[in-house]
Amino acid sequence: METKTKKAPLNKEVQKKLTQEAMEKQRTSEAKASGMSQEKEISFDERIQKFERLKGLATQRERLTQTLTELTKFNYNQDGSSSFLIRDAHHLEFKTTNSNLIKLVTSHLQSTLEKRKVEIEQQIVQFEL
Repeated sequence: METKTKKAPLNKEVQKKLTQEAMEKQRTSEAKASGMSQEKEISFDERIQKFERLKGLATQRERLTQTLTELTKFNYNQDGSSSFLIRDAHHLEFKTTNSNLIKLVTSHLQSTLEKRKVEIEQQIVQFEL
């Protein structure tokens, strides 16, 4: 026994609806593509402000690099006769000549500065004018 099934022709309304959906999807994707290629226009003053922020980040990075260089020189040139001095705004002081404590403080300071330098460099790389 052979069973035959007839394929019903697509209803014209269904065809019309499918065509409309396909066209809407195409328009949406074209709009997204053209919207991404056009940059949001910013004013002259906003552009200058962003440039100044970028310049500030570059200055911070430069100062950090300088401080790290000086700290590295200090670490390599210690001969055991170093002293460490901290003075606050009221002229209260903490001073030590303990080389182990000095090494601990300088290594922690160096690691903190290196992390901050990496953060600033990432901000510079991701910066958009």
